[in-house]
Amino acid sequence: MFRCLIQRFLVGSVCLLVFSTSLSAAPADNIWGDWLQNQIDRHPEVIAAKEKMKAAYSIAKGRQNPLYNPELETEFEREGEDDTYSVGISQTIDWWDKRGIRLQQANYSREAALHDYKLIWQQKIADSLRTMVEWQAASKQSELAIQQEAQMETFIAIIRERQKTGDLMQIDAELVLLNFSQKLNETAHAQARLRQAESKMRELFPNWSPEKSGIPAEFWTQAISQAKTHGVDKHPVVAAAKAQWEMLQKSAKLAILDAKAEPTFGLNAGKAGNDNVVALSFSMPLNIRNNFSAEVQAANQVAISSESLYRAVRRKQLFAIESSRASLDEFQQRYERLNTLMQGREERSEALLDKQWRNGDLSTTEYLLALQQRSEGLIAGIELQTQYRLARIDWLFQTGQINQLLKQL
Repeated sequence: MFRCLIQRFLVGSVCLLVFSTSLSAAPADNIWGDWLQNQIDRHPEVIAAKEKMKAAYSIAKGRQNPLYNPELETEFEREGEDDTYSVGISQTIDWWDKRGIRLQQANYSREAALHDYKLIWQQKIADSLRTMVEWQAASKQSELAIQQEAQMETFIAIIRERQKTGDLMQIDAELVLLNFSQKLNETAHAQARLRQAESKMRELFPNWSPEKSGIPAEFWTQAISQAKTHGVDKHPVVAAAKAQWEMLQKSAKLAILDAKAEPTFGLNAGKAGNDNVVALSFSMPLNIRNNFSAEVQAANQVAISSESLYRAVRRKQLFAIESSRASLDEFQQRYERLNTLMQGREERSEALLDKQWRNGDLSTTEYLLALQQRSEGLIAGIELQTQYRLARIDWLFQTGQINQLLKQL
């Protein structure tokens, strides 16, 4: 009878926990989404990443400019009473169209910088959502611990009254006090975890308040792609690695062109004594002593290395998606099973146990054990919900859907 009573009580308690936590989520509205995005945009790491992206854009813009500037040349010479002077201009010609390669290189450089920024932004979004989930779990556990501590204080008062009438033995009081010391320890740990979670929330959100810490319920019910390779090529970490590889391919091609000599043409005009002078000049580097083949080889090797790195990043991301999908499936199945089992269950409270104890159906030892099992069941329900939500956030991040889902809310 005792085991059956505890099982019924725990089922009802977990049922109450699951449905109460489901109803505690913040409403899904544009205000919450705007607030979250504003907080992320103001975070120092995101600001630093954005400025780094702007710097990469500026460098890319510089690569679009002409490669060579014209050069002004002047000369003055005096021989006896005659003055000789000339003024000229020379221009090196981009004979091999290096600028065209640099333009392509700049495009890939901008693309890589953009994806790097997107990766930082999405990571910060995922970290923020994880922190919110952990704060909610810590808050629920703290509230539960405080309630149980207050319950034990009331129970101690009842024990002392019943001791005065000789209704209970001294051993019962000792057991209750030992259990109360355990509750105090659990409450202290729960409160410490809550304070740590609050500190992390303040670190992530400059204008944090508990009222805006709830994630909209639609976030957990919105449909998401189930494909195991969804978005792998569009994921910022993969797209950035690919853009980096393509940029280094252009660098290798540019190294080949840099090894080729390009002509310089010049036009000079001046006066030698009483005679006007006009001259044309032409120069061409002779790559005889150094043909820059080592630099070309190094650029090709770097490009090959970057290709291998890109393929490694893509492969790693595929396995990360597979791993996160497996974790999500496991937690989701158990979480949905828990919700199914709890449907239609009536609310249970400590009043039921208190009644059984007062009637003598439960000994003090059995009553304390039932309370402990109830506490463990409630905490297990909180942890299962938390792990399911963290797994869903990780899956959304690994598949690159997290930003898309936020926009759909």
